[in-house]
Amino acid sequence: MRIVGEIPHPDCKITLYSWNNRYLIKVEKGLFEQTYKINQFDIAGEDTLHAVVNEAFIRQTLALFQSMEAIWNQALLHR
Repeated sequence: MRIVGEIPHPDCKITLYSWNNRYLIKVEKGLFEQTYKINQFDIAGEDTLHAVVNEAFIRQTLALFQSMEAIWNQALLHR
């Protein structure tokens, strides 16, 4: 797995990888992470990854992190 870039953001860590003919977009916040896979042949190249990870995408991933945390906290309460 090769790191092809990072996208700075104050609320999460975003790392771009190349692996097995795919690009991976890994978004991390606290104890949680989300990984999105894109076939390398489906986009023009690494520059396109930066266009995919726009503010709307980041906003939605941050909302999903809130849901993930709520689900996790609920699971811990009912163990």
